[in-house]
Amino acid sequence: MLRFPGHGHRDTDDVVIGPLDLAARVDEALAVQALAFGLGADEIAVRRQIVLRHLTYPGARALGATTSDGRLVGFVYGMPNDRAHWWSTVVEPYLRAQGNDGWLDDSFVITELHVHPRFQNRGVGRTLITAITDTAAEPRSILSAIDIDSPARGLYRSLGYEDLARQVLFPSAPKPYAVMGAPLPLRHP
Repeated sequence: MLRFPGHGHRDTDDVVIGPLDLAARVDEALAVQALAFGLGADEIAVRRQIVLRHLTYPGARALGATTSDGRLVGFVYGMPNDRAHWWSTVVEPYLRAQGNDGWLDDSFVITELHVHPRFQNRGVGRTLITAITDTAAEPRSILSAIDIDSPARGLYRSLGYEDLARQVLFPSAPKPYAVMGAPLPLRHP
């Protein structure tokens, strides 16, 4: 468990990072994702089924960031990548075009990482992603993020992630994504 003291923000609770039973707290996690990512109820309903399916995959695991009163304010989950998974089948042609499709093998994929907006910029997201990848058996990590300059992409770059493919189009996603990869362990600034 890792603790982060409140920093004088409106929510001054300490934040504790630790294992998360994501299946039991999926609705709380998706409420955080909805706020952090701007999702509507229909999108959340679809993502709920996806998260629950992902949790059945071998090696899937999650960490959460909770306040002292037990509120979930951030989470990350991921799993060893499998080329047969839907995400891999979508990104593979983009990675192959850049000569980077080997990143789909022996990688731990960060499936989702979200922090409640009031708890961002405190190191919570950085700690979530480094803590989950520090225990990965794989030698590298991959993820996808909306392909714009954003705080999330800045965080990933600071940890050692580099663009492997850009302008990746997912069915029904309104914006293109970038696929990023980093050797493990991640950089700890």
